[in-house]
Amino acid sequence: MKIIYTRRISQIFFFCLFLWFCIVATFGSEWWQLRGWPVNLFLQLDPLVAIGTLLSTHTIYRGLIWALLTIITTIILGRVFCGWVCPFGAMHQFIGWLGSRRKTLKQRIALNRYRKAAFIKYLLLIAFLVAAAIPLTKETILLTGILDPIPLAHRSFNVIVIPIADSFTNLLSVTPRVYEGSFLIGAFFLAALLMNLLIPRFYCRFICPTGALLGLIGKYSLWRIGKSEAKCSNCMQCEKACEGACSPSGEIRINECVLCFNCYHYCKDGSIKYQARESKGGEASNPDLTRRGLIVSSLSGLLAVQFFPLSTGTAAGDAGIIRPPGSLPESEFLNRCIRCGQCMRICPTNIIVPSGIFSGIENLWTPVLNFTDGTSGCQLNCTACGHVCPTSAIRPITLSEKIGTDEFSEKGPIRIGSAYIDRSRCLPWAMNRPCIVCQENCPVTPKAIYVTERFETVREGEKEIISVQGNEIRVSGSLMAEGQYATGDYYISIQSQGVHSLYRISANGVDTITADPGEALNLDGIDKLRIQVCLHQPNIDITRCIGCGTCVHECPVGGARAIRVTPDNESRGMKKVA
Repeated sequence: MKIIYTRRISQIFFFCLFLWFCIVATFGSEWWQLRGWPVNLFLQLDPLVAIGTLLSTHTIYRGLIWALLTIITTIILGRVFCGWVCPFGAMHQFIGWLGSRRKTLKQRIALNRYRKAAFIKYLLLIAFLVAAAIPLTKETILLTGILDPIPLAHRSFNVIVIPIADSFTNLLSVTPRVYEGSFLIGAFFLAALLMNLLIPRFYCRFICPTGALLGLIGKYSLWRIGKSEAKCSNCMQCEKACEGACSPSGEIRINECVLCFNCYHYCKDGSIKYQARESKGGEASNPDLTRRGLIVSSLSGLLAVQFFPLSTGTAAGDAGIIRPPGSLPESEFLNRCIRCGQCMRICPTNIIVPSGIFSGIENLWTPVLNFTDGTSGCQLNCTACGHVCPTSAIRPITLSEKIGTDEFSEKGPIRIGSAYIDRSRCLPWAMNRPCIVCQENCPVTPKAIYVTERFETVREGEKEIISVQGNEIRVSGSLMAEGQYATGDYYISIQSQGVHSLYRISANGVDTITADPGEALNLDGIDKLRIQVCLHQPNIDITRCIGCGTCVHECPVGGARAIRVTPDNESRGMKKVA
């Protein structure tokens, strides 16, 4: 079998494997759901993930040791990960092939020529690594996941591609998944793919920081593509499909070669070989990096760490950012999070969403909790997000630790934040309408939401009594809607000789009110009554609230809910209020 066919089979296999891992990163017990599948395999093989977290935290998560396999393979064979394994690279290569298949040889050669802009990816790599490694004040920030192709591909498929595909079948989720702020992720992903119609593997050639890292390692590879003879017929067939724009016909740029083997396949003279020696046509083993470029990229990484604390997210004290349970303290969290979206995919209630740009660039696409959408709040019996996080930015916790039982009884449950009542929007507080939804749905035992009872006379609720027949009272005044006060929350209020009596209303007509048949109605000498509503006004016991957000999700007030959760009092070390 020809080697390019083997490479294509490898790309298809690893892309399908990547897609399968994205699909099975679904909470559940079926065989096609998360039941021991190594869904983080590609992230663990990514050397930029491992090196970035190592620089930012001075530790390395055990699973990321697999990245050594990629590094060792690159040292021996070259950039085989880029050309044979990377699912994002396979997508770029396929779309680039679609865009150039009808072009002439001259046009293909022009598209695949080396461009000096390829040095941009090396500058991005340096800036990201400097930002992760060197704090000028008190902290570093890991930003590699924004452009790292493996987290980017995971994020795009988890938040955009799979939810769109599943919206037609609902095989993976009972209800269609919605992720606030996903438009920017989708637009970036689509733009990265469509740029291949202009220049094949555009992202790989000019932007990909992982490709830059592997290019720097790959220039020392033992085996490499190159000419076995200095002279050839100069047919330029090798240039027409070169995926790395590495100029194989002349002085080959070995750090740009992605081992697509197209030049090897199309060479009519047989002079291009995969060999354990340098190319006879010469090699340019160093990227086009000027001293000025190195200085600028290094300073960019250093200054970025200083600029981010001045942005919206940090300056506001992260007031709108609620992290999943088990998240590390914020500075440590930002040192580890690679923005892969694995936690968003596995969350069974769809409340973990990517943070938008308005929370600060340093928080862009990191996981936050949105209790308004989804199907509920953070479930007390779920710890999935911490167990799927590849870098332990969300650490794995046990169910006992989350709910504060067994050995964690003294410490208590993990607090995500604290709930607050907005009395200006709450139905019982602001509109004199009965509602106890938040208190009924509070999952904490004893409940963190308790109610205080208050009776309030409804508008136009003072009525004159015309006649009484049994438990039915005919009244004057404005007409009422049929059954308006028959919900069980409304009462007849009577004041007589300093005694206040209440009778529950069981039915009403346009001009009649019927008291509950079980009530001993006594209206002797009474000529007026009031219709009052029994309001159960919710209050928060801050010592018991864990910020699960179930109350927020269930609140019937549209738009801005009448109850909200903030990070105050969270277990991971934010501002304490109780």
